[in-house]
Amino acid sequence: MRIAILTFDGFNELDSLIALGLLNRVKKPGWEVSLCCPTARVCSMNGVTVEAQSLLPYARSADAVLVGSGMKTREVVQDAALMAQLDFDPARQLLGAQCSGALILARLGLLDGLPACTDLTTKPWVQEAGITVLNQPFVAGGNVATAGGCLSAQYLAAWLIARLEGPEAAREVIHYFAPVGEKEEYVARAMGHIENQVPIASLA
Repeated sequence: MRIAILTFDGFNELDSLIALGLLNRVKKPGWEVSLCCPTARVCSMNGVTVEAQSLLPYARSADAVLVGSGMKTREVVQDAALMAQLDFDPARQLLGAQCSGALILARLGLLDGLPACTDLTTKPWVQEAGITVLNQPFVAGGNVATAGGCLSAQYLAAWLIARLEGPEAAREVIHYFAPVGEKEEYVARAMGHIENQVPIASLA
């Protein structure tokens, strides 16, 4: 399984790097997680520069794509040449977006007919794109999911793992990373968000 975490200039470190850490906890042959960027290097909203592990063509062929957020997302959606490279297909890919990443999916027409979750700053922009924004941290419909709030990265990652490797694998990953003394609570909350959206039988 190949998973791309789209990471643009001005990216939010929590979105991209929490997902990267969680998803890389899955130790399966062929399981590959990549920070996927439009250029060889990108700089975060707090001045942290990272090197791309892959470029945008990787995302188009990946099994799953997570679109992270950042302070320059509105510049991304106004860049026609860049947006043209984001040619995703929910019929064959799992697609997730966090916070302002939902605006990218909305502008690509990938949220048509679906509500979305996003952060409070991005909410009016997503609504302007014709999308209903929910007051909750996570929502999924078919092969598309969105999450709102930096720490909701755990829900997107758990959703991807549950869809690709099964719910027990997702539980194990969340349990590993959850704070000591709160592990069962964290697992129950994360899996509850996922199972409330998709019947657990369809996740296996």
